[in-house]
Amino acid sequence: MLKGAASEQAAADYLLAHGLKLVARNYRCRGGEIDLIVRDGGSLVFVEVRERASTGFGGAAASITPGKQARIRLAAQHYLARHGLDLPCRFDAVLVQGGRLEWLRAVMGV
Repeated sequence: MLKGAASEQAAADYLLAHGLKLVARNYRCRGGEIDLIVRDGGSLVFVEVRERASTGFGGAAASITPGKQARIRLAAQHYLARHGLDLPCRFDAVLVQGGRLEWLRAVMGV
């Protein structure tokens, strides 16, 4: 099982291997944080990396609670405003569970 930074690095490597371009890591603002920010063509993608040992208690996907989604959304809005960006965005998740990665696209509404 990977831990913290190793899971984020594995997720970044996976996304880069699938043609996305890394923009930022661990973007933080007051009230929110985004693990990875990548470009997918003309879109900016905010990526939450969640790691769990098993699917018990709903697994990695279930750990992206409504509260967590709100904090990610807040951080994304802050990032866009700070950088003066107005382009298509989406929210993805990379789940690290049981030694494998799963990339879920557009998991949250904007």
